[in-house]
Amino acid sequence: STIQAKVNAQEGNTLPVSAFVDYVDGTTPSGSSAYEKRGIAVDVPVWNPDNCIQCNFCSYVCPHAVIRPVAMTEEEAAKAPADMKQLPMTGMPGYKFSMTISALDCTGCGSCANVCPGKKGEKALTMAGLEENLGEQKIFDFGRTLPIKEEVIAKFKETTVKGSQFKQPLLEFSGACAGCGETPYVKLVTQLFGDRMIVANATGCSSIYGGSAPTCPYTVNKQGHGPAWANSLFEDNAEFGFGMNLATTHRRERLADLIRQLAEGCGDEVKAICNAWLENKDDAEGSRKAAPAVVKMAEECMNCGCECDEICKEIYDLRDLLVKKSQWIFGGDGWAYDIGYGGLDHVLAMDEDVNVLVMDTEVYSNTGGQSSKATPTGSVAKFAAAGKRTKKKDLGMMAMSYGYVYVAKVCMGANPNQLLKAMVEAEAYKGPSLIIAYAPCINHGIKAGMSKVQDEAKRAVEAGYWPLYRYNPDLAAQGKNPFTLDSKPATGDYKEFILGENRYAALKQQFPEEAATLFARAEQEAKDKYDYYKKLNDME
Repeated sequence: STIQAKVNAQEGNTLPVSAFVDYVDGTTPSGSSAYEKRGIAVDVPVWNPDNCIQCNFCSYVCPHAVIRPVAMTEEEAAKAPADMKQLPMTGMPGYKFSMTISALDCTGCGSCANVCPGKKGEKALTMAGLEENLGEQKIFDFGRTLPIKEEVIAKFKETTVKGSQFKQPLLEFSGACAGCGETPYVKLVTQLFGDRMIVANATGCSSIYGGSAPTCPYTVNKQGHGPAWANSLFEDNAEFGFGMNLATTHRRERLADLIRQLAEGCGDEVKAICNAWLENKDDAEGSRKAAPAVVKMAEECMNCGCECDEICKEIYDLRDLLVKKSQWIFGGDGWAYDIGYGGLDHVLAMDEDVNVLVMDTEVYSNTGGQSSKATPTGSVAKFAAAGKRTKKKDLGMMAMSYGYVYVAKVCMGANPNQLLKAMVEAEAYKGPSLIIAYAPCINHGIKAGMSKVQDEAKRAVEAGYWPLYRYNPDLAAQGKNPFTLDSKPATGDYKEFILGENRYAALKQQFPEEAATLFARAEQEAKDKYDYYKKLNDME
């Protein structure tokens, strides 16, 4: 676009006011980040099909959605670029598999190659120079022209790592740091629910990579459906998202009233269509299946001159609400634990169907790494230069105390299947849900480097630093224990883990005696927390 090209070229001041006339309402076109093609990576992943087991872990962890599996029919594969590497697809006779890489959108973090299990110790992905692998771009671009294979997703199930990655990511090519620990979570949410999502995003890292002018990394599918995203202030984002939900709920109630009126005043065929939607309006897939018939019916009736045509006109105008919306509230720990906590607590207490994703980096990542209430004992941060003296706030336990809030603590690098299960359960729960996701950050100073983000996250769980659990109130309603502890007792060395990050190692270097005291206290606090969770898990 004229605006994007000028702003990216640092020539935004030359744009006249008339260039913005189409965007006076504050909206920005979705999917515009796909046109940047920055080409900033030194090295990009190169796929060797001989070593590939088609697990899709590389796509799952990619922070920028630049590496994607493609399923092709024999006819589609025959039309592919001549140098597109392919494999017969495991479990899907008659289909071909390829792993495609957008070389010009890659940031070169190497996270994909790092997690690749390969065959017999030989990885299917290696990092190699961008310049000699620019040909990968046309292969990626071809893959994007192909339709999503619903039959493939159904075969492998969208609730598995493999199956979920055949779904289109609706967050792509953002400006997040190379190796970012946050964006893989957001990308996964958009793959699962993105075509019906509404997002309220707190100011912070997630709002900067989520909506920095002049581009938008949130995009749409081939039907034109994708996340509706808006950024709020740091302090009121939960209320902002709650307001969105109230508006959607109110408008859907009006739609339901209209459809009930139509069902009562028209024939059996119309009544059956109306009742099919009314029975499924609060179910995502059920409402999606029932919606087309309602749209067709309203379209055919609204100008026919019968007594129902005014009702049908209004139903048609409200057709965007036929499919159940998925309301999400995104933010970091600075927002959720500190500045926005009062609002978050209020919204969770209201017992409405909203989903909160907290990307916990344990510091105010976006504003320079200040200490937050999510910062653990002994960590060095701004305003805690000699190590934080107080232990981390247990946001999950505070939310669980209500008894009707779904809560999960997750970590992609440690247990991707638990993460998927938590996201699906949280979104399906008819009430407030809170997912707290461990997100390693460049501010942590990971000594192994940002390509090892997923390894670092896994080590956090193994060391007992980040226990995994799910609290599902629906289980309590069935007479079962609502709390499930999903991680085992620590098998790794706690102090060895934290000393692999500069935010802890710096304290030992500068104040060794203080570090010994604080690290011992932090380790004991982690053990005590796990023991408490274990008691909750073992309750009858």
